[in-house]
Amino acid sequence: MARQFQVYKGLQRPLVYRGFKGKFIYWGVASLLAGLVLGALTMALVNMWLGLIVLIAAVAGGLIFIAAKQKQGLHIKARPTGIFIHQVNFKNLSRYGRKTSL
Repeated sequence: MARQFQVYKGLQRPLVYRGFKGKFIYWGVASLLAGLVLGALTMALVNMWLGLIVLIAAVAGGLIFIAAKQKQGLHIKARPTGIFIHQVNFKNLSRYGRKTSL
């Protein structure tokens, strides 16, 4: 009798970290880094308090945007609406049945 092994079924699931799945984890890290850079530049060039406000706004805004995009799904699902008419070329259709000799 053949041996049966259990298969771990969680291998095809996307990686999840603190509510962010798959590619959105990388988007979140990029949002954090961009907020830190923008905040640090604003702190260095303008004012420390304005830099802190920019840092908090950039990080929070980026994470909220990413959370909203994640609700649409991991993959882009564009569903076109409308009527599409495909042109048919009947001139080339007759060539397939006809054999020509040289």
